[in-house]
Amino acid sequence: MFLKKFAKDVPITISYHQNGFKQTCTGRLHKLDLVKQTLLLKDEKQQIYFIHLSGIQEID
Repeated sequence: MFLKKFAKDVPITISYHQNGFKQTCTGRLHKLDLVKQTLLLKDEKQQIYFIHLSGIQEID
C-alpha cells in the first residue's frame, strides 16, 4: 500500500489529477489527514501542495 512510502522520510514523487489536469510534484510528506482524505506535500522550495487521496494516480 502507498501509505508505507509516507512513513519514510525521503522525497517522493506523486502523479495526480486536479481540476481535470494531470500534475506531478516531488517533495516530503508535510501532513496526512485521513478524515478529510488529503495530504500536504512540501517541496524543497517550501511550497506546499494540497492533494486529494482519490486523485492520486502513482507514487514513486
